[in-house]
Amino acid sequence: MADRPAVLVEDVRKSFGAVRALDGIDLTIQPGTVLGLLGPNGAGKTTAVRILTTLLKPDSGRAEVAGYDVVRDAAALRTVVGLAGQYAAVDENLSGRENLELVGRLYHLPRTKTRQRAAELLERFDLAAAADRHVKTYSGGMRRRLDLAASLVADPQVLFLDEPTTGLDPAGRLDLWEVIEQLVAGGTTLLLTTQDLEEADRLADTIAVIDHGKVIAIGTSDELKSRAGGDVLELTVTSDRKVTTAVKALRELNSGEPHANRRTRRVTVPVQDGASVLTDAVRLLDKARIKIEDLSLHRPSLDDVFLALTGRAAEEDGQERTDQKGAGR
Repeated sequence: MADRPAVLVEDVRKSFGAVRALDGIDLTIQPGTVLGLLGPNGAGKTTAVRILTTLLKPDSGRAEVAGYDVVRDAAALRTVVGLAGQYAAVDENLSGRENLELVGRLYHLPRTKTRQRAAELLERFDLAAAADRHVKTYSGGMRRRLDLAASLVADPQVLFLDEPTTGLDPAGRLDLWEVIEQLVAGGTTLLLTTQDLEEADRLADTIAVIDHGKVIAIGTSDELKSRAGGDVLELTVTSDRKVTTAVKALRELNSGEPHANRRTRRVTVPVQDGASVLTDAVRLLDKARIKIEDLSLHRPSLDDVFLALTGRAAEEDGQERTDQKGAGR
């Protein structure tokens, strides 16, 4: 793998009935790096992961993982990859140790190797003290760590994490981020799907933004943020009835097109020379008799990048498409 990408995807397409989940995506992941696949529900992230881990066959295009073709070499490929899905796939009626040893047997590892590997991973993921307890007694964060440990039993060359922090509280999310960072520091090649902009910013070397089955941008976090340009003026109005009025008022800044979220009462505007625009914005809002709770100016975030690329915030596309019961996520 030293002279070839760990993951290579070329013009891969996949449809479920009339719904096109993937519409010709191209991706490359170099060994020992992390690619963050960023996009809302329905973008095609989970479909891409399922194809790369041989759970689905592409309709067309070509994909390789660790040098194996995902269709032609599917059986061999499964022995060198690990997968942790959106929800912990562990048996709650078994202990943590039993879950890991079961995975080892499924990979046909020698019994001694399986026991050794299970013990190592339980220690590594801070689960040794609970190793012989039934998983039904584990917290959500412990289950996610066990699920991640299970994906590493066979020491995979490439690891796929599909929205790994789904359902975790903030403390559990931070704990799992630290575990993932340790894996990456150890040389693991990783594809991480997420709709959490902060997660992608923190963990990924390269970020691919996917929307409606297409990769619409790819680059480092800083490279993508530069595409939003300038600064971002952000304000929260006191009443959702004033959101539209605020948008109309801020258009007079002759800057970027304001974007509003009525539910959060938030309005954002891309601006150049932000400091001088603040005074003009306050004047326009006062003239329109709009009261505000908060007003700030900041450098573009990945959320602003997604907005600049798609015309909407990632959080607004929460409705999953009805393709194969969520396979297009």
